[in-house]
Amino acid sequence: MAGPGFDEQVAAAVAPHCPGFVVERVEEIDSTNTELMRRARAGDPTPVLLVAERQTAGRGRLGRPWQSAQDAAQPASLTFSLGLPLAPKDWSGLSLAVGVSVAESLDPSSSARVRLKWPNDLWVDDRKLVGILIETAVPQGDAAQRYVVIGVGVNVGPREAEGLRMPPAWVQEWRPDATPGELLLEVVPPLVAAVQAFAERGFAPFAERFAARDALQGREVQLSDGTTGLCEGVGWGGELLVRTADGLQSITSSDISVRPRGLALP
Repeated sequence: MAGPGFDEQVAAAVAPHCPGFVVERVEEIDSTNTELMRRARAGDPTPVLLVAERQTAGRGRLGRPWQSAQDAAQPASLTFSLGLPLAPKDWSGLSLAVGVSVAESLDPSSSARVRLKWPNDLWVDDRKLVGILIETAVPQGDAAQRYVVIGVGVNVGPREAEGLRMPPAWVQEWRPDATPGELLLEVVPPLVAAVQAFAERGFAPFAERFAARDALQGREVQLSDGTTGLCEGVGWGGELLVRTADGLQSITSSDISVRPRGLALP
């Protein structure tokens, strides 16, 4: 992982727009999301970026593990959690807005190599590049306050597919000199700005940008409950639109997984 220089640059870029913002780095932790959720529930609403060299119990959506691959000579992952007090009028579509921001930072080209797989993964050629996990907590003693924790795991360098639910992709495939520190600086300041914009205006301003990178639109998909249909993109609230034998379905449940037909569920 990168040294503190990148951390200081991230703090300097974010702090003017997010008073009290701090950056912390740890060599090893069970899960950056778990740690920030612990703090929030104990009453600490500090806006913070917690970066881990290695996570021993990283978590993904639906409780699935996130494996933080690291090599002493060539770090393979960037893992961090962003914790912010947040009060949007509607939380719908936050994970999609986060995905749009991260995808555009990692791949700003018009080719849109990095695609967005509803609701919270970034793919390259149907291989998983980034996982996102969003959780919220109500700090102890402050029922009016809401705190959001956004966990992000990026495959930076080559990874073995063994033990993973999906074949991995990594940033160095098209940016061979990319480092975790550089990517941290590229990803986090725009991400904070995107989350603040979401809090003010919701998902609608991100909808067209999501559509430009939608990995499922126009594909036959299968839901985890066995339902199949044609994906017709996402709605203005971030709901997945799937045309099934029973008509157009709006999928919003966090307990539903979706995949293109023929691919294993990620």
